[in-house]
Amino acid sequence: MSGRPIPFTRDAFPVLRTIPTRWMDVDTYGHVNNVVYLSFFDTAVNAWLIENGALDPRTSETVFLVVETRCSYFSELVFPDDVTAGIRVARLGGSSVTYEIALFRGEAEEASAQGSFVHVLVDAKTRRSVPIDEARRSLLASITV
Repeated sequence: MSGRPIPFTRDAFPVLRTIPTRWMDVDTYGHVNNVVYLSFFDTAVNAWLIENGALDPRTSETVFLVVETRCSYFSELVFPDDVTAGIRVARLGGSSVTYEIALFRGEAEEASAQGSFVHVLVDAKTRRSVPIDEARRSLLASITV
């Protein structure tokens, strides 16, 4: 097993998205609960795909499904801070894409948490994987590191 990862910095990400924390995100310990971090990952990536015309969850014939997530925590996120999610593509396969995502508290330069998120493109009805089309591939390639 490798050592603990080093927190990413904001400048490592071509896409940055702000996500407000909510009162309901906070747990009994007074910080954003760990499961919410994965929700931030999901929100950041899917909102970016939707805004760029690569996904309409209601009408798209193909959709991305999450098949794997991973998260390392470095410092707490708290309400009512805004969180900035940095998004980049680490690997672009035939039908899958691996994102690296970092969450930054407020204006912090170092990530409070970071991880990866794997999407597989599937037929919306059959849920069988399909190749990523050229338009989506081009969009995803534009944020590949």
